[in-house]
Amino acid sequence: MRKYILIITAFQLYIDFTFAHCQVPCGIYDDAARIIQLKEDFETIKKSISKINSLSDNSDPLTFNQINRWIITKENHASNIQKVVSEYFLTQRIKVDNGDKYVDQVTILHKILIEAMKCKQTVNPYHVNNGVELIDKFCKSYFDNHGLEHLNTLIK
Repeated sequence: MRKYILIITAFQLYIDFTFAHCQVPCGIYDDAARIIQLKEDFETIKKSISKINSLSDNSDPLTFNQINRWIITKENHASNIQKVVSEYFLTQRIKVDNGDKYVDQVTILHKILIEAMKCKQTVNPYHVNNGVELIDKFCKSYFDNHGLEHLNTLIK
């Protein structure tokens, strides 16, 4: 049993160091990876919403269990979107200034946060689709042409 606990702990530490990002000024950033992660989170929410809606026609205990699991998945991925947007982009990557680009980027990121919140509150895929569109809009404002090309090669 101790062996399994050590393995699980090591795996959790690996996940934390791989996907989380510190607020220490380490200078290690991978913006494209965060964008891909956000899009994957929205896709998972979309699948969760679809499953919740399709399973809602039944009322047996197994179906209730499955719906509950899909709701938890939807909540977790929406929270992850909020965390990445807030703690990575808004806190560490967007540089404060009075220019239009700053206002545009912060506004888009705020709208993404709201769409993630709406994904928690509803089972409407509109909020997922709008969130993905906002990420694409943010990318056009945030990345230069080279960054967009790099991101597009990673997504394909």
